[in-house]
Amino acid sequence: MYLNMIGGEAVASTSASKNINPSNTNDVIGEFAQASAADVDRAVAAAQAAFPAWSRSTPQERYDILKKAADEVMARKDELGRILAREEGKTLAEGIGEATRAAQVLAFFSGEALRLNGEAVTSVRPGVGVEITREAIGIVGLITPWNFPIAIPAWKIAPALAYGNCVVLKPADLVPHSSYMLVDILNRAGLPAGVLNLVMGRGSVVGEAILKHPGIHAVSFTGSVGTGRHVAASCVAASPMKKVQLEMGGKNPLVVLDDADLKTAVECAANGAFFSTGQRCTASSRLIVQEGIHDAFVAALTERLQGLVVDDALKAGTHIGPVVDEKQLKVDEDYIALGRKEGAKLHWGGERLNRETPGFYLQPALFTECTNQMRIAREEIFGPVASVIRVKTYEEALAVANDTDFGLSSGICTTSLKYATHFKRNSEAGMAMVNLPTAGVDYHTPFGGRKGSSYGPREQGAYAREFYTTVKTAYTYAG
Repeated sequence: MYLNMIGGEAVASTSASKNINPSNTNDVIGEFAQASAADVDRAVAAAQAAFPAWSRSTPQERYDILKKAADEVMARKDELGRILAREEGKTLAEGIGEATRAAQVLAFFSGEALRLNGEAVTSVRPGVGVEITREAIGIVGLITPWNFPIAIPAWKIAPALAYGNCVVLKPADLVPHSSYMLVDILNRAGLPAGVLNLVMGRGSVVGEAILKHPGIHAVSFTGSVGTGRHVAASCVAASPMKKVQLEMGGKNPLVVLDDADLKTAVECAANGAFFSTGQRCTASSRLIVQEGIHDAFVAALTERLQGLVVDDALKAGTHIGPVVDEKQLKVDEDYIALGRKEGAKLHWGGERLNRETPGFYLQPALFTECTNQMRIAREEIFGPVASVIRVKTYEEALAVANDTDFGLSSGICTTSLKYATHFKRNSEAGMAMVNLPTAGVDYHTPFGGRKGSSYGPREQGAYAREFYTTVKTAYTYAG
């Protein structure tokens, strides 16, 4: 059994859950301990005990530990990628790519530990000096999702540690193995006991305990809108109030104009909408296509989909792995049925597939004849389902793209500098892509959106310091 890690020790529990391979439901990866509220209390106490020394550790100490962990993750990327693909269902190539990204994130924030600086400001009063510095905020609770089981924990843990915080991590109950491996690597890299604690289990137990614990100073959460709203409300209602950061999904548009390069547009759509089984908050689930290129685009995208292999995530030649579990597969199938009921045309795919091993296999679904008022075009499905919406002009395309409760990522395929420039400025999203998939970002730049997609400071890059530090202004009278 894989145990929780609290205060530098493996901690047993009275219950465990089985980690099942979605490519082969007969394959049990292992049993993982289910933490209790009491375990969260213990983890917070361990973090509190470690915080005074860790928050005052030197930048060099924090750099050395994060860099050592980054190097080990990179050296073991194939092994970690296989673990990830086996438990989450990404293809092996995608899993290795995600493990590589985790290493890059750790390496970047090792450098950020050395780059944290402040300001010396001239006071308006004679003889007074002013210093503005950043300090760790304290004990941070991290609640991470199942779709990026090593990258997202890495990009939350790394800045938290780099800036001197201590951490209580609750990974998604579906995919605990990747986080377990990451925490083990970081602890063995030299973290003092209690700086990083792992409490696995259900959100209703472990997540709630983190939200309610008075010793947690801040919570960073990635997940659904409904749960995100609950996290925010709980943090604001807590005494004392907790700082909160939320990433909650998207319904991202990819605009394809008449002047677009057809091959580029099709690749952007196929990658953004269907790779990683569509289980990305940045997936382009709304394909907004100008009428002059519409038919050619749909035909070319259909041909591209017909060539994609849906199979075991670990099998060579697989382009798309399974859906993560039976519950998510049922959600996908219900939305496909809803789309047909709403009057959209299921142009291709959408069928449950049988493969050599029992798993949650779904053929990518492409809808045409959609409107932006349909639920399949407004609600995040989180599966390999995309809706094509026909428009007449660029102006209509932009209006449709912005007509959403979300605002995470957006994209446009065009050869026009005029339209590309206008779209980047006027797209109501936190990230805008030109002739690129809406999914796929750099690790050293800010990640986040607007509207219902995000709340609080941005994640990743140097902007992460806005959440993981607090600003202090100190005045000194020299006489």
